[in-house]
Amino acid sequence: MSVFEIFMLVCFGFAWPTAIHKSITSKSVEGKSLLFIYVILCGYIFGILHKIIYNYDIVIFLYAINLLMVFIDLLLYYRNKKLNPDEFFFDYLKKEIKPKRKMGHLTIIKK
Repeated sequence: MSVFEIFMLVCFGFAWPTAIHKSITSKSVEGKSLLFIYVILCGYIFGILHKIIYNYDIVIFLYAINLLMVFIDLLLYYRNKKLNPDEFFFDYLKKEIKPKRKMGHLTIIKK
């Protein structure tokens, strides 16, 4: 168990509630990266596996709490995407709109 590992997980643990609050209140996927969320999820899963296989200690619970918060943020991403299907990103330099493109600006089609 490392004090620095604990501080790292506690710092991330304070950041995720802010991200979750933003996802709940904005009801938008603006500024969110699905790839980033999945990479963070994988990182926490690998951290938990390392703790289980090589160095089981109490810090595993910090990994689990952070993993849970990132998973909640992931669920909110999909909820917000479903709530706002008319949001997409448009790149000025391209002629066609491609799904899941994260460049340009957020465009919302008003009905």
